[in-house]
Amino acid sequence: MELTTVWFILIAVLWVGYFVLEGFDYGVGTLLPVLGRDETDAGTDTDAVRHTGETRRRQMLSSIGPFWDGNEVWLLTAGGATFAAFPHWYATLFSGFYLPLLLILVALIVRGIGLEYRGKVDSRTWRARMDAMIVVGSFLPALLWGVAFTNIVVGVPIDQDMEYVGGFFNLLNPLALLGGLVTLTLFVTHGALFVALKTDGRLRHDARALGLKVGVVSAALAVVWLGLVHARTGDLVSWTAAGLAAAAFVGALVMAWRGREGWAFAGTFGAIALATVSLFLALFPDVMPSSLDPAWSLTVENASSSQKTLGIMTVVAVIFTPIVLLYQSWTYWTFRKRISGHHIPTDVHPAAATEETRAALAGER
Repeated sequence: MELTTVWFILIAVLWVGYFVLEGFDYGVGTLLPVLGRDETDAGTDTDAVRHTGETRRRQMLSSIGPFWDGNEVWLLTAGGATFAAFPHWYATLFSGFYLPLLLILVALIVRGIGLEYRGKVDSRTWRARMDAMIVVGSFLPALLWGVAFTNIVVGVPIDQDMEYVGGFFNLLNPLALLGGLVTLTLFVTHGALFVALKTDGRLRHDARALGLKVGVVSAALAVVWLGLVHARTGDLVSWTAAGLAAAAFVGALVMAWRGREGWAFAGTFGAIALATVSLFLALFPDVMPSSLDPAWSLTVENASSSQKTLGIMTVVAVIFTPIVLLYQSWTYWTFRKRISGHHIPTDVHPAAATEETRAALAGER
């Protein structure tokens, strides 16, 4: 197998990892004002406890607290690998998609600030502002990644010099906007099921019920979107992957309806992974098709670095990729327990509560 093909596959794997892991982070952040409301929750405790919206929001944020920054590493690695392995792809992508990618970058910065600084000031107003930053910083990438990837797969105006010659509004075509709605609703479903898997009490049941409702909408949108995308660029292999993605998503909804949150989350995990794989299968051997002339498309051959560069990168990837995977696996295993209301103390500062919650989860293995 050619090294250009190897690195196309590796970049696809990085994007799969990013979407299945960061996807539930986006979903949780987007759902913060929806699930973070006042409820009376008996949960698993002997006595009913009044769970305020703040308690529920802190449960949700604590569920992704140990993971979200590590999940973003997949995006950084995918971007760096694209720059090193396919510099022409990177240059055309980041020049043509400059504004949406800039919006995603700013959103991620805003979201990170909200997550890191939310508990630094004991003020309701401060926390409300940080929550708004988390919601916006989660909503925009969830929407814009669908828009971007739809355009990448179906093609954009690229001339014979490998340069994007369209404008910003070329990217906001109906199919791309549909793709944005698909990724948004898919990540929200993924995030709701993650909350159901990682929390207990009333929040757990509310998250599962909401995940089912949004999941039905997402399934309908995804069937239309995948059908239209693969009708343009797909083949039997990519259609098969898309069909498996649909089956996994239906299975996830069935498991959620039966109250099996672990299997439901595994289903959305698999559906996102398979849907992303189907897009890369439909894309190959192109990396950015030209809608002006197929001969002007960027491919794994004309957009790649030298064989020597790819060889050095392969050695580095073989050494460090297992280390990253082992570390992330250890993190998810360590913080695998559910977060109940009693893990969220009401008489301490939020920042201290977060540390206490993490210590409690690590101690209850």
